[in-house]
Amino acid sequence: MTLHQFTTPAAGEPRLTSLSHGGGCGCKIAPGVLEGILRGASALPVPPELLVGIETSDDAAVWRLNDRQAVVATTDFFMPIVDDPADFGRIAATNAISDVYAMGGTPIFALALVGMPVNVLSQATIGQILDGGAAACRAAGIPIAGGHTIDSVEPIYGLVALGILDPAHLKRNCDARAGDVLILGKPVGVGVLSAALKKGALDADGYAGMLATTTRLNTPGPELARLPGVHAMTDVTGFGLAGHALEMARGSGYGIRLDWAAVPLVAGARALAAAGHVTGASGRNWASYGARVALDPALTDLDRALLSDPQTSGGLLVACAPDAAGEVLACFRRHGFADAAAVGRVEGEAGMLSVG
Repeated sequence: MTLHQFTTPAAGEPRLTSLSHGGGCGCKIAPGVLEGILRGASALPVPPELLVGIETSDDAAVWRLNDRQAVVATTDFFMPIVDDPADFGRIAATNAISDVYAMGGTPIFALALVGMPVNVLSQATIGQILDGGAAACRAAGIPIAGGHTIDSVEPIYGLVALGILDPAHLKRNCDARAGDVLILGKPVGVGVLSAALKKGALDADGYAGMLATTTRLNTPGPELARLPGVHAMTDVTGFGLAGHALEMARGSGYGIRLDWAAVPLVAGARALAAAGHVTGASGRNWASYGARVALDPALTDLDRALLSDPQTSGGLLVACAPDAAGEVLACFRRHGFADAAAVGRVEGEAGMLSVG
């Protein structure tokens, strides 16, 4: 039995995923294209209070208020990755809040970003999307304090998420150190499952697994940021595990080596990818950065597709001292992240990724 046999749209309405040309973080502009766009943007003066800007493609901006407080600001929004409106809202909101956690911050409130085809979707369906987002915010302990709405061709939902942290505990994506261990908090493969869902090939167990990982808040972030052995953090989203590992490598000035056999996968992802359920974003990702990735000859095109698979609401990727790895894994376990695993090390040619 496929998911669409028991999850149906409201009477007279299309499936949400049929209204979007790409779902979730698979909608992101390919990293190579984005790099070209930003390269042409005019540089602005950077005030000393701006602790994190666009320099290393980090997860959020950070502005120092005083010696003990800084504001974390980020935004994320996308088109539907699932057909259930409440689930779409939960996933999108969880994904947006993750960027605050990835900097080591604690979320404090959010603003909703809503674009909906109001002549296609009912007010009830749109309301369920917003309710799903509000449920994720309640789970994070924050209110939605406002937002903005527009009438758009494709459904779009997300958040501006604000947080706060002590600048001493700020964790950027560019501060990994040679010899660090890399620990990944969530399994990868969400893009593959979303591609299968759109084609009606994902069963109920697969959907439940997809929902479990995409709606799990990355709550270990602030606790991890306070551990002295943790040097860098980011979250794995639309550019895939390989892309976000490369951002960490390039920003830190080191190489990264991934142990592919140690990387956790969402249940069913490999089989679905082998059946052809791979997103177009995976190929665009690889075209953008594949030249900087050295793959073990034993790895296949299937492995490559999973490495570049776009993750929606993906896990934290943490670079820590080897003697802190056990403490980092224990922190993930306390927060319910049973799949967290050590997946590599910071070593090799600067700005390059090797996978074996």
